[in-house]
Formats: sequence, structure tokens, C-alpha cells
Amino acid sequence: MQPRIQLLDVIRGLCLFGILQANLLIFQYGVFGKDELELFSPHSVDWFSYYVVKIFIEGSFMPIFAFLFGYGMVIMRERSLSADQKPKRKLLRRFLLLIILGYLHGTFIWEGDILLTYGIAGLLLLMFVGRHSKTLLIWSITLLSLSTLLGYGANDMSELDISGLKEYIGLANVTYSEGTYSEINQFRNEIIPFEYLGIPDEALLLMALLMPLMIAPLFLFGMYAAKKQWFTVPSAERRMYKKGLFLIPVALLAKSLYFIFPEVHWLGMFSLLGANLLALGYIFLIAFLYEKTAHASSLFQGAASVGKLSLTNYLIQSIVCTLIFYGYGLGLYGKLGVTLGLLLGIGLFLLQMLASRYYLKKWKYGPFEYLLRTFTYWSFIKKTKSNEHTKETA
Repeated sequence: MQPRIQLLDVIRGLCLFGILQANLLIFQYGVFGKDELELFSPHSVDWFSYYVVKIFIEGSFMPIFAFLFGYGMVIMRERSLSADQKPKRKLLRRFLLLIILGYLHGTFIWEGDILLTYGIAGLLLLMFVGRHSKTLLIWSITLLSLSTLLGYGANDMSELDISGLKEYIGLANVTYSEGTYSEINQFRNEIIPFEYLGIPDEALLLMALLMPLMIAPLFLFGMYAAKKQWFTVPSAERRMYKKGLFLIPVALLAKSLYFIFPEVHWLGMFSLLGANLLALGYIFLIAFLYEKTAHASSLFQGAASVGKLSLTNYLIQSIVCTLIFYGYGLGLYGKLGVTLGLLLGIGLFLLQMLASRYYLKKWKYGPFEYLLRTFTYWSFIKKTKSNEHTKETA
């Protein structure tokens, strides 16, 4: 069995940190309220923190997860083929469970779920898992170009019912900050925000169909990277990592343009392109720093532990943050502020690193990783205690 690639666990763990920081805007202000921050009368320091999140974080860590999903699909396929097993059945079961978990997560805990989208995208992209690396690269670039073009006018709010938007945000503020669990759950599942915005059903259907397309480019690029065996020997790839760092300033410029010229709506294209390029830049940056420090950094060790328990940690983030911000918990919805939210995210992630390292000294799999593994391989696996000297495929 191939050794587990620790660098991928590090990337996965740090990706969870970025996703947490981006999601804290939604936990605090809601899916629509986070883009109308002026309604919450933020302090000037919160405006600064807000733009830091918008430019450096938001939209650039979900694609990293997509990259890792694609990479993992190829690894699982190769491992199954070497054992004379049928890989597509395993992948099919894996993505079906992610869809189920995503549906339950989005319905009963938090509407910002990403598992459902990844599960659907994984099913749609199963046809690519056995393709040649060149084919994967061509499709990745093609879909990235297409999704970029579809971002034309994405930031144009002129066609929306602004009064309806404000009405919905006000209703959400009261419900999430003061409501009971049943009231919030009812609001999340029965109140349709798009009715307040004046968006027709046809547009909603189109948006739902296009959502997997938005993450498909990095999904496919992850498959390409796995075919090329990237990250298996970091010391031999230092030059590639260094070249990849140039993506970061280019991507940050692309993401910043809309905030510099908000009246130019077609710059939304560059926001989407910049988000994906920044995701790749961050992947190369993490790999570069990991190789530089000979992966001895306690930060990387902690991030790797979080990454090994990524599904469990992702769901824990939702549970903890809803308890902090929603009315059935501390009720801090709309009250904490962006800056303190960032600090909260750092604190929560540090706790997750400590807890994950401790847990992995006792057990080999997290509870949801165990469930996913059991469902994928269609057999119960003994939940053995962890052995840090035992390594397995990523």
C-alpha cells in the first residue's frame, strides 16, 4: 500500500482554516447579509477585516477542497485497480454518502453546506477519473474559462429587488439571533430568500445546474496533479512550487479589481478567475513552505492532524459556530464583528489542531471518516487505535 502523502493532509487542514474564516461571515451575517455589511453598522476596523476576508480568503479555499477531492479520486482508483477491484463503485458510494451528509447538514444544522455540491460534482466527474492527464488538463482549462465568462455581471445588483433583500436580511437577523432551534430550522427550510429578491424560478434552476461547474475546474486539475504524482516527493518539486507562487499576486489583483471599481460589473469575471488562481497559488505556497521547513513545523503537524479528520472537523465547525451565533446558543449573530470573528476563527482552529492531534494518538479514524470509509468499501473496518508509524494511501 502506498504511503499516505502528509503534504496533502497539511493542505487539507489549512484549507479548513480558510473555509472556517470565510464561513464566519455567513455564521455572523447570513448568506445574503454578508454582502450587505453596511446594514450592520460595522466599525472601520471591521471594514478593513471584511475586505481582507473578501480578497484573501472568500472563494479561494473551497476550490482547494475540490482539488483535493479530485486528487483523492485518482488515488482511490489506482489503489482499487491494483487490488483488482472496481473503483467506480467505491467512488459512487463515497459521493452518494457525501450527498446524504450534505443534505442532512444543510437541512438540520447550517445552510452553508458544501458537501452536497461536492458529492454531486464528484458523481458528474466520475467519467473523467480514468482519462489521460492531458485530457484532464484541457478540460480543466476549458471549464475554468467557461466559468469565468459566466461570471460576467455576477456582481450586478441592479436587477435585484433591494427593498426585498433588506427585508429578508432583517427577518433573518431577528430569527437567527433570537429564534429557537425549531424556529431557525423552519426559517432555513421554508422561507425562500429568492422570492424576496425577485429572482425567477428559471434563474434559480440555472444557478443550481451551474454550481457544480464552478468547482469542476479544480476538481479536474486535482485529478491531473494526481496523475502527474505531484506532492509525492516535495524536495524534487521545489522549483515548481516556487514558480506557482507567482499566481498569488496575479490572483489578488484580479480579485481586488471589483472592490476598486465596484461600478464596473463585468469585473465579476476576474473575481471568479482570481479566486481559482489564488487557490492554486495557496496550494503551491503551502507546499513550498512545507518543503522549506522539512515538514517539522508544529503548525504543519497540527494542520495535518486536522486534515486527517477533515470531514469530522468541518461538521464540528458548523455545530460549534451555530451554537455561538444562533439564538438557541449564545445569540451573537450580527453582534461580534468581522475582526473579532477572525480572532475567534484562529482560536477555534488552534483548538481543533490540539484536539485532532490528541484524538489521533488514540484512534486511527475520526467518526465521520470511519463512516465514509465503511460506506465506501461496503464493509465494517475495525476502528483500531492509531499507530503513528503505520502509513496508508492518502
